[in-house]
Amino acid sequence: MAEPPQNPGVVLQNEDAASPALLGDWLRERGIPHRTVRVWENGVPDDPREFGWVASLGAEDSVTQSEPAWVPAEVEFLRRAVDADVPVLGLCFGGQALSVALGGEISPAEPPSIGWFEIETDDPDLVPGGPWVHFNVESLSVPAGAEQLARSPCGPGAFRLGPHLGLQFHPEATPAVVNGWSEGEAERLATLGIDPEDIRAQGERWGAQAARGAFELFDAWRQLAPARA
Repeated sequence: MAEPPQNPGVVLQNEDAASPALLGDWLRERGIPHRTVRVWENGVPDDPREFGWVASLGAEDSVTQSEPAWVPAEVEFLRRAVDADVPVLGLCFGGQALSVALGGEISPAEPPSIGWFEIETDDPDLVPGGPWVHFNVESLSVPAGAEQLARSPCGPGAFRLGPHLGLQFHPEATPAVVNGWSEGEAERLATLGIDPEDIRAQGERWGAQAARGAFELFDAWRQLAPARA
């Protein structure tokens, strides 16, 4: 007897500038059914049980904000996804939102972590060491009961709880995406002593390697967290 079809996954895109990028490329190349929801325009879906898995992308907003309303709504959506055994992949903001959904906390990143950095990983088969794009001024904590898998320059870099994986970095981001963020944040970066041209040069050096690592990471998570039927 044929197995029942799996529910499609959902990608929660939280702002126009933070596209699925490499995650979208991977989903298309692997033929994985999914839909992308622009949550700042349309809000989060009603019920995570409609989906085989959830991926939450980056955002300029902080997980600690109560406004715009989609921010706490997305944290609650991830909490309900975990409760329903729907695998969650959180990327930067998404990793922070998953942390908070599981009882973790968010604190200022000391120092702000912006650029391409290697991470110290305990599980390179699941979370390769990078270099990876970091673009965060806040840092997540590892929730109680979760396993820390990696450390980034400003704190925890990755954690896992069962099929749920939270990352403090951006495996989905291409150099072009990151350069766009840098240009849009040039004034703030200048106050931090960060030159967008340095970030551009890092992307030229590390972008192709990071793209290969991203596919490896997404494949490994997929093995860890098969879609909920």
